[in-house]
Amino acid sequence: MSKEAEWNKRFNIGVDSIDNAHRKLFSIVCRLIHLSRDEKNGRWACAEGIKFLKNYTIEHFTDEEAYMQSIGYSGYEIHKRLHDDMRYQTIPALERDLKESDYSQESIHHFLGICLGWLTAHILTEDRAITGKVPNRWKTDHAGAEMDVLERELSVTLQEIFHLQTEIVSEHYSGEDFGPGLIIRLNFQPDDELKSGKETQVYVILEESLVLRTVSLALDIPLTKIDHLVMNAGKELSIRIVKQLGVHRHLPVQYRLTGSHLLTPEQFRKIFCQEFFDYSLLFNTGHGYFAFCVSVP
Repeated sequence: MSKEAEWNKRFNIGVDSIDNAHRKLFSIVCRLIHLSRDEKNGRWACAEGIKFLKNYTIEHFTDEEAYMQSIGYSGYEIHKRLHDDMRYQTIPALERDLKESDYSQESIHHFLGICLGWLTAHILTEDRAITGKVPNRWKTDHAGAEMDVLERELSVTLQEIFHLQTEIVSEHYSGEDFGPGLIIRLNFQPDDELKSGKETQVYVILEESLVLRTVSLALDIPLTKIDHLVMNAGKELSIRIVKQLGVHRHLPVQYRLTGSHLLTPEQFRKIFCQEFFDYSLLFNTGHGYFAFCVSVP
């Protein structure tokens, strides 16, 4: 993670005030990563550092939004919505995770991994789009009633399958690394379009602690590492989640599973940079994080 936290000139968007703030954010995160490795004093130093990172981030969002308004940036509304998701949903959820775990190493990794991944993805796409260097990523945003319904139905599905209370962490998950786990891609086609080649792709990301707990309970065997058994069980678990969600959503069309694949983090990041996702959600189950991404043709 330290290497990922290093500033790179490709992060520059060409606006000095914004570029300087981004460099400072990377510097703060890098410092926190080093502090987190001190098991004796690291968590208390991280607690103070995280407060500073949060306050500086929110201040930066305000300044950046003022700049976008000053130049009449056409993507302002969706950009601000991404900031608000981070302000009012992601950071508070991560803070609760930290406090409830008494700043455990796992929760600190969640916080730093998600903040660093979000910052990197946001700069390279949404922030660079401000100056026309790239098109903005979130061309369509399903925020509002439609998103609320999906969140509620997916939350119910996860509670039924994992028997855990869930909390939404982000409505715009950007592929952030929240820890080791399984990344599963499921391909579906409607029965009436099997010859068209058009597939809906669903990506399910299960943190290691969550999938090990679930499979251990199902088999009544204590499992401590990801092996072929756990990988196959994770695939089946992912398929079950999607099918159960379909029941809750009362989908009128029958979808057929045409493929399931395990991906490496590198493969997933590459896909995330190249494709557009209609929905991309991140949840905390209390025993590990869960991400759910959908790309509809």
